Amino acid sequence: MEQQEKKGFFRGLINKISGNVPAAEELFEPAVEMTPVPEPAVTAPVAASAEPVGKPGLFERLKSGLKKTKDGLVGRIDALVLGKKEIDADTLEELEEILITSDIGVKTTVELIRTLEQRLGRNELKDGEALRRALKDEILSRLSAHHSLLEIGSQNPFVLLVIGVNGVGKTTTIGKLASRFTADGKKVLLAAADTFRAAAAEQLTVWGDRSGVDVIRHKEGADPSAVVFDACKAALARQVDILIIDTAGRLHTKVNLMEEMKKIRRVIDREIPGAPHETLLVVDAATGQNALSQARLFKEAAHVSGIALTKLDGTAKGGIVVAVSHEFALPVRFIGVGEAIDDLRDFDPQEFTDALFQA
Repeated sequence: MEQQEKKGFFRGLINKISGNVPAAEELFEPAVEMTPVPEPAVTAPVAASAEPVGKPGLFERLKSGLKKTKDGLVGRIDALVLGKKEIDADTLEELEEILITSDIGVKTTVELIRTLEQRLGRNELKDGEALRRALKDEILSRLSAHHSLLEIGSQNPFVLLVIGVNGVGKTTTIGKLASRFTADGKKVLLAAADTFRAAAAEQLTVWGDRSGVDVIRHKEGADPSAVVFDACKAALARQVDILIIDTAGRLHTKVNLMEEMKKIRRVIDREIPGAPHETLLVVDAATGQNALSQARLFKEAAHVSGIALTKLDGTAKGGIVVAVSHEFALPVRFIGVGEAIDDLRDFDPQEFTDALFQA
């Protein structure tokens, strides 16, 4: 290994002397070597989800669930700024790189750095600790700008339509929400309108049984709009408080599936005027920048009104929370930080930033 490093050092020295510019492949070689670093996050949820079983309070469990993001984002920021007696443009440039590679998003990062540069110009960032505080404040400000909790209004029933691509945890999120609403004394009904994925209805039924909630379902391959129609009729007849509709995973590129989504919305609105009252997009935080693409496309095509970010405990890409909320002016309603039912948490910007930045 030492030999390789020396070889790299001398090759760089020779290139500098001779004026040779390394090939593009050589320039990007370190990036290729570094990309596997986040991979261990995939194997870690077991450790993260084991903690909530014990006695830690809600905030401690949130900190535990965000540990990978804290280490990957705030840990690197601390290594850069803490102990610095003076902040300069070079420091902010390095900070910019950390933010972008931590999935804060290019647009949000550029805004953050511009604001910090203005503060630096006003001599507000005297040292590393001041920069850290300022960054936390700016992130909190952006998370708070569009924040609002999901309010179950006076509509009866309140219709919650849940959408997203396959594998992000839609059905699990619905199951956890059903348990939460039932515990709050609400009468809940579930609709299994994902008729494409094998065992989707069975998975939802398991969650329904666990929460004591009925599930309206048809056979596999049935028309999702027919399931939704029956579910709306049942919700009205049974006078339920909340109807939650699971839908098939779909991509924006699948025109027929996006058209089907529009049809589902038309059926809901016809049977329960004004519904759905919330269209919740579920995205997997571990997908990083992919989550931004999904939010952009679904917001345009499906009238998304809120976001649930799942699997934050298993990834170092939690910065995506800031990017998604800020860039699309959408409220993050829920975050998932573990396997337990109450690890699907109401998103609280203050609590989130405290958990990330607390020493």
